[in-house]
Amino acid sequence: MNTESTLATNLLPLIIYFGAVIAVTGVMLGGAFLLGQRHRAKAADEPFESGIVPTGDVHIRFSVHFYLLAIFFVIFDMESVFLFAWSVALQEAGWSGFIEALIFLTVLIATLIYLGAIGALDWRTSRQRINTVDNRR
Repeated sequence: MNTESTLATNLLPLIIYFGAVIAVTGVMLGGAFLLGQRHRAKAADEPFESGIVPTGDVHIRFSVHFYLLAIFFVIFDMESVFLFAWSVALQEAGWSGFIEALIFLTVLIATLIYLGAIGALDWRTSRQRINTVDNRR
């Protein structure tokens, strides 16, 4: 058997899976389009939330700290997934896997301490920080 034939044989399940995903997605989107309700009431295009007509601007400005904290959450959340996978394979990993996980946790904790030290996890505004310092005196 040559390499090209083996490669095609190994990729066949992936190609079938990809085709099935595309087909199911198409059927779901097409079915929703064909079977969905079509009505044009006067208030159908008006935005609302919980039946209350909104007031004010819909464009809310979020602080950069919000996005930083969201990114930190995603990063540390993914690390917990890696630790879960490690805990499932703990017997196969042995002591070397345990030591690697300890190194990994040490780096995570050091990163969290560093983020706290530089103030990346501090949501207070500069005015609130000044007021906190003034209140301590």
